Amino acid sequence: MGKKSKNNFKYGSQARKDALSGYLYVSPFFILFIVFGLFPILFNIYVSLFSWRLFKGEPEFIGFQNYVWLLTDDSAFITSIVNTFSMWFMAILPQLFIALVIAFVLNQAFIKFKDMFKMAIFMPFVTSLVAVTIIFGNLFSRDYGLVNFILGTQGFDWLNDNRWLSHFAVTLMVNWRWIGYNTIIYMAGLQTISKELYEAATIDGATKIQQFFYITIPQLRPIILFTLILSVSGGMQLFVEPFIWANGFNGGADNQILTMFLYMYGTAFGPQYNIGYGAAIGWLMFIIIILFAILNWVVSTKLIKD
Repeated sequence: MGKKSKNNFKYGSQARKDALSGYLYVSPFFILFIVFGLFPILFNIYVSLFSWRLFKGEPEFIGFQNYVWLLTDDSAFITSIVNTFSMWFMAILPQLFIALVIAFVLNQAFIKFKDMFKMAIFMPFVTSLVAVTIIFGNLFSRDYGLVNFILGTQGFDWLNDNRWLSHFAVTLMVNWRWIGYNTIIYMAGLQTISKELYEAATIDGATKIQQFFYITIPQLRPIILFTLILSVSGGMQLFVEPFIWANGFNGGADNQILTMFLYMYGTAFGPQYNIGYGAAIGWLMFIIIILFAILNWVVSTKLIKD
């Protein structure tokens, strides 16, 4: 009896050692997550409750007043929301549709040199975003831009003269960069669609356009939903393009291309260093993205089921 208890103790001790070693193996991930993930999130909530300007005095606790000011007395924040959604709609919906069409065309058997086309389409995505923005800024330059020269509109300022045209110029950069990325995703999804569906449709007399709308799109709905959700998160965080093109945090002379992310960053790390107000902008931005993503998920899944 005593020997059996001793063996049970021995096995229990070994089990505890095995469990402890397992926890030690996975602990680096949780330590890094707590230090660089969880703590910044909690500290950001704490900071948003203060009137806190770095290098300009001590922080002052004001509760939720930053949020009240944002929602009731900050026209720039409202403008940034409108601009962000405007550029999202102008960029994402055409972007995904064009990527889907390109993927469908490249998936056809008669297309030669597919690997070369894939590489060419994906190349903008791996190109430096700063370099891309500078190039497009020069193309749309007021005085020496190629676009103005072709259109015969010398002296037209794409950044400041018209809000919607400036949005179009920014979304053109976004589309040029991301169409190739989504095309590759859609091409991977097309490989899962049975060729027998297309062959049967061809025998029945369906054109390529009919096959695209009645076979390709229905079969790729889950992947389209995936890319749409990614686009919601990415489009709501548009930053580098307007920052480089406007050469600063102002987003143009009249905030034409001021986005939520640009406004948050400029408020927290711009000339005022108002990190308390910037943290509040970040959390409202987070709530907006979550709500929009949920709405997008509900609508998209309903369309998929239908």
